[in-house]
Amino acid sequence: MNWDWSAVADFMPRFWDGVLVTLQATVIGSLISFSLGLVWAIAFRAPTRFVRWPVTVVTEFIRNTPLLVQLFFLFFVLPEWGVQFSALTTGIIAIGLHYSTYTAQVYRAGIDAVPVGQWEAATALSLPARRTWTAVILPQAIRRVVPALGNYVVSMLKDTPLLAGIGVLEMLQQSRLEGAATFQYTEPLTVVGIAFILIAYPASLLLRALERRLVR
Repeated sequence: MNWDWSAVADFMPRFWDGVLVTLQATVIGSLISFSLGLVWAIAFRAPTRFVRWPVTVVTEFIRNTPLLVQLFFLFFVLPEWGVQFSALTTGIIAIGLHYSTYTAQVYRAGIDAVPVGQWEAATALSLPARRTWTAVILPQAIRRVVPALGNYVVSMLKDTPLLAGIGVLEMLQQSRLEGAATFQYTEPLTVVGIAFILIAYPASLLLRALERRLVR
């Protein structure tokens, strides 16, 4: 089998379209995941069980349900209830929601790792609860868990091909369409595989460097 560079050149327009969609899903999905995960984590420590229990039930249900099932539910079932989004928007919401339940546990571990003395000091200074969280607890907790959160960004990147299940044309789906149109699968699939490595591996190296810097 000979490598066909013309097939690579022909695939480039589709490839760049797929890269843009993949990065959109990863970046925006990560922002949703990090924001909502922090809300979940704080809610876990709510003083009333009427907040803690529903949050626990919802997050455990989402965390233990396959992402693909959640994608199908949001895309095919919600429209029957009058709620409809584009395929890409649905995919971004699904990824962000799904991974928020994992990032919540990361935040939770970071919060639990803050020394008890920090909580006691905030109480001794009569800091209001919001000030305690924003000025004392969260800065320390988030600093501890940044590398772990970054790992989930890489995981989200590698899960974007699942969005093809609802018709999102991310990188892998674009390569499949190119292969179906030209009967040349090797070149587009190889290009996409290399692209995933070139995005994910530097990100992993950056996370390791960041982790070493934060633990000093």
